[in-house]
Amino acid sequence: METMLPVQEFLHCATPSSWIDKALQNQDILLIDHAHCEKKAAATALNLMYRYVDNVELLHKMSRLAREELRHFEQVLAIMEMRSITYRHLTASRYAAGLRKIAKDHEPQKLVDVLIIGAIIEARSCERFMQLAPHLDEELGLFYRSLLKSESRHYSDYLKLAKDSAGGESIEERVRAFLELERELIETPDQEFRFHSGS
Repeated sequence: METMLPVQEFLHCATPSSWIDKALQNQDILLIDHAHCEKKAAATALNLMYRYVDNVELLHKMSRLAREELRHFEQVLAIMEMRSITYRHLTASRYAAGLRKIAKDHEPQKLVDVLIIGAIIEARSCERFMQLAPHLDEELGLFYRSLLKSESRHYSDYLKLAKDSAGGESIEERVRAFLELERELIETPDQEFRFHSGS
């Protein structure tokens, strides 16, 4: 089934080499924004738990995801501290807001779309860790490789929850629509470098 493919096959494009070059030139920003992304991912999971209290499977999966994302946040902060990088506010990239532009605002489609967006963000994060790891110093490369298993599972969990929340309706068309929008966001340039910025 299309929605359960490995992340490289699931996504409609690979990260452009121009983004890799920018990441290597801006490793301080890369780590600061990575920390923000982990914190936002945990907050999203907790928000879903508060909003959908009757969805037992979602509660279990989001609880675990939130714990893992907060642990990753702590690990990124530790790496930053060792490298004398100060954690600070950064403006958000257009990526997540761009994906939300086509999300529905009525249930159950609202939940399905939020879960699809979560899956795509996790898949892209996983793909970028894979792309970056070989180019980084040993410590950071090992850390990013260590995140692959959990990020890939988060992608799969989000997609399964989306499918289960669709009430028997296929989610394939919605997934394709979001993936095409995601491809545009990734392949077009951004003014500022961020973990999920475009080329």
